[in-house]
Amino acid sequence: MPDDTRDGSRVTGRNSATSDVRPGTDGQVISGGHLVAKALKAEGVERIYTLCGGHIIDIYDGCVDEGIEVVDVRHEQVAAHAADGYARITGKPGCAVVTAGPGTTDAVTGIANAFRAESPMLLIGGQGALTQHKMGSLQDLPHVDMMTPITKFAATVPDTARAADMVSMAFRECYHGAPGPSFLEIPRDVLDAKVPAGTARVPRPGGYRASPRSAGDPEAVERLADLLTHAEKPAILLGSQVWTTRGTEAAVELVRTLNIPAYMNGAARGTLPPGDPHHFQLSRRYAFSHADVIVIVGTPFDFRMGYGKRLSPDATVVQIDLDYRTVGKNRDIDLGIVGDAGLVLASVTEAASGRLNGGAARRKEWLEELRAAERTALDKRLPQLRSDASPIHPYRLVSEINDFLTEDSIYIGDGGDIVTFSGQVVQPKSPGHWMDPGPLGTLGVGIPFVLAAKQARPDKEVVALFGDGAFSLTGWDFETLVRYDLPFVGIVGNNSSMNQIRYGQAAKYGKERERVGNTLGDVRYDKFAQLLGGHGEEVRDPADIGPALRRARESGKPSLINVWVDPDVYAPGTMNQTMYK
Repeated sequence: MPDDTRDGSRVTGRNSATSDVRPGTDGQVISGGHLVAKALKAEGVERIYTLCGGHIIDIYDGCVDEGIEVVDVRHEQVAAHAADGYARITGKPGCAVVTAGPGTTDAVTGIANAFRAESPMLLIGGQGALTQHKMGSLQDLPHVDMMTPITKFAATVPDTARAADMVSMAFRECYHGAPGPSFLEIPRDVLDAKVPAGTARVPRPGGYRASPRSAGDPEAVERLADLLTHAEKPAILLGSQVWTTRGTEAAVELVRTLNIPAYMNGAARGTLPPGDPHHFQLSRRYAFSHADVIVIVGTPFDFRMGYGKRLSPDATVVQIDLDYRTVGKNRDIDLGIVGDAGLVLASVTEAASGRLNGGAARRKEWLEELRAAERTALDKRLPQLRSDASPIHPYRLVSEINDFLTEDSIYIGDGGDIVTFSGQVVQPKSPGHWMDPGPLGTLGVGIPFVLAAKQARPDKEVVALFGDGAFSLTGWDFETLVRYDLPFVGIVGNNSSMNQIRYGQAAKYGKERERVGNTLGDVRYDKFAQLLGGHGEEVRDPADIGPALRRARESGKPSLINVWVDPDVYAPGTMNQTMYK
């Protein structure tokens, strides 16, 4: 991005005073960018994701001094998505740094996605100098006004001495209630100016925010324990907050101790491994229609839940969430508990211990009933999972991917229809090994999530499934993965269409108008990968999927396997979306 240096001199702003040095600082001065870097270090940030711009380079200089890696990408949306992905993988807040104006607006989609997905991250944006406020400086926009509705905190740093303090304030707000993103803009003269080191508050690691963890209302916990003890047909849905709060062990202990069938969505997939007697996937609708007690953990009653209407009206419904505003929204509940999913579930298990064996014995027949429903659903789908058709049936593709995954494979889904197929079939084998955009439904998260996952967990294999439309949005940062030597196994389910939208257009307006604005070219993404220095293969025969996946794994490079899938087959989830009815 261009920089505004037309006056030929360094802008120092009003914060460049060198007098009044506090005792013990020996006359030392420090810039705003270095204060920012010190605050990032105090939070435990190991790397920032960025695209360079003249407004923000002093932060880079500070990061070099503090040992924070500067990861440069090709688009600011990628930087924001990568910071989001880093937070999900590590449990620590991610950070992206972008320049003013178009740099910040390019990152808006990534911030909005993190907001809906409850992902803690900080976006730092540049801004024109305070001395040029409202004068029409280069790339000047009202960033804070734009970011306020999609962040938990958005502010301008008004003074160099406040830079580190406000970074710590922004991180603190990321964890108020359910996690989410914060935004800070820093004017160029504020960032570049130097102040006496003694005048700036630099946060001490661990000393500027409290633990946000809460075990919930003890009386409500006791009531839930009683409900589950006496339930004959309970069911529990473990949502993304189970992983956000790192409550996996507590969730597993509860369902096993009390013998409760568990369904998982979002980042909670993998809480129980496939094959566990309490792991259920295909019978969720049946369970929610027949259960007498339903516990919803860390999942709002949004479109994914039919706004709560998919739960039996006769069931006792309990909702556990980090955010008070989410509990009971869109649907009445019988019991609501605000708190950390892991702590609440652990407390419920403890409260239920010794009560009629937790009621576990009487639920054997209920689990057998649900297992039979699972087998019926699987048998119905089995011919498609094993289909030898060409073009390749999407169910065959995602079935091959599922068989390919190991306990160390992090699976990333980035797309519409093809990823909807995968949600019914792909089962991660370990906690925290599933990543998708979340409820905003953002396309283009795949490559940034791969970047974040491989850098945060280089010991893990990363497997990513892209729709061809989704890959197109951020695919040029495949080169970033090559540049940083981050191997992964990528698969493009290529039907030359934005097929989820195509289905909706056909359903609403007829087949003769199904191809308006949604048809893509027949792109050889395997050749694209090779062009940028990665591994690429094309697959047209379903028998070649497995061998191609293994060769990609063995290549030790970023890879793309271009799989031609049937464009005239749609996922059940696509066909059932209410917007197309």
